[in-house]
Amino acid sequence: MNAATAPERAASPGFSRTVIAESRLAREKWTYTQASQICRNLEAGHVVFLPTTPIEIPAANRELLLGWKQSSSLYHKNIAYRPLEDRVTGLQKGEARQAENLRRILREYSQRSVEFLKTFLLPYAGKWKLEFASFRPIEERGRTARLHARNDLLHFDSFPTRPTNGARILRFFTNINPTQNRVWLTSQTFEAFGPLMVKRAGLPSSLDHPLLRGINSLARALHLRSRSPYDDLMLRCHNVMKEDANFQETTPKTRREFPPNSSWMLFTDCVSHAVLSGQYALEQTLLVPQAALLDPQRSPLAILESLTGRQLTV
Repeated sequence: MNAATAPERAASPGFSRTVIAESRLAREKWTYTQASQICRNLEAGHVVFLPTTPIEIPAANRELLLGWKQSSSLYHKNIAYRPLEDRVTGLQKGEARQAENLRRILREYSQRSVEFLKTFLLPYAGKWKLEFASFRPIEERGRTARLHARNDLLHFDSFPTRPTNGARILRFFTNINPTQNRVWLTSQTFEAFGPLMVKRAGLPSSLDHPLLRGINSLARALHLRSRSPYDDLMLRCHNVMKEDANFQETTPKTRREFPPNSSWMLFTDCVSHAVLSGQYALEQTLLVPQAALLDPQRSPLAILESLTGRQLTV
């Protein structure tokens, strides 16, 4: 089954398309040229789909994950694994006894995903920053959440508490549900739609206040600022998109279904996306710096800096 179940908008500029890739690759046969083409497709806002996941997940691990019941879906939609600290967050008190098994499983998934991507996305290997992995045990359809945390509304990703300072958000997903597809919607890419949304919301004007400019300059000089203007703009864009009910209802969309035991990856800061349904997925996030990109001019940072006429990183 293809990852897209509605007609692809490949001929329409600014819309993501599905790039189907062979996941059972022989490392010695995967060339830098092939890897570069995948990277360019990702940077252009396309979704790279692997019909069979390349990540081995032992049956015992799957069984434990599929049996997981999480009680507080309102507050912890994901269970996060922090690989640099080798610890799990997002668990409830009653789940502490299972924490060690879960930490081991998510550690293995994180390590195997990164090992695969080192070859598959060779131009980025060794240049990215390793971010969180996550386990998503909750059914997305009908999940209660505050407006800005809803996954079922189209958005570009921006992390409220983990600023990227212009690095791109690459996410690798695996559907471990044995019977149920994971269903997404996608719409226009940031390259096509982001500037319109930013202008519509009047977001760049906030950067022009003299006092704010002075504060930002001083904070940059003293290395005090933890969030960059880029992160602020992207987060506000994320929120404005979710707040705009007319946009959510009327913008053209493509429905994508990711079958059991498949994987897919994309830069979620440039593909407007929403998750309609699905339960039990694994995910690994990597932050790819501007210097590692093959087409950096297509990045949200480059687009926003061109739009605002100023440096947005610190």
